[in-house]
Amino acid sequence: MGESIYFTDNFFSAGNTDMYNGKQERVGSLDLKSAFSSGVDILDVEGNIVVKGSFPFLSNGWIVKDQEDREIGKLKQRMAFFSKKFIYRTYPHGEYEIKSDAFSKEYDILDQGGNLIATFKKISGVFQSPAYELVSHSPLLAKEELIAVVMGVNMIIKRNNSAAASGGGT
Repeated sequence: MGESIYFTDNFFSAGNTDMYNGKQERVGSLDLKSAFSSGVDILDVEGNIVVKGSFPFLSNGWIVKDQEDREIGKLKQRMAFFSKKFIYRTYPHGEYEIKSDAFSKEYDILDQGGNLIATFKKISGVFQSPAYELVSHSPLLAKEELIAVVMGVNMIIKRNNSAAASGGGT
């Protein structure tokens, strides 16, 4: 079983939030950009950027980049009835499916063979802001890349909810 990583989403109050492992040891941080730019940098414990995630201008896809600003993957939502479904295409390792039942806060990340490589879920009670627990079993995808994907799923859902609330659509 993989190690759990916990991190929070301070979406409306941009800034740094710490990431912790299951032993409550700090393992890095998220630098959440403003609510208007919808971006995040995932930093190691020394404060160096490992991975970045953001929406490019006028795009519905969430782009994941490495510390040198090279695109390493793209997350998109897939239409699905009675479930939430996303596809993360990482250039070196192919496609991963991210899925959840319609009203669930738990998500599975599956590789092309249908093997479970990670899970994440929204948890509450531990932190004041919405928090996530990520458990990775993947030898190919770094935990920082997976965190960028989780934040992308979160941002896409927020964007959809915001568009629905305002009566708009994409």
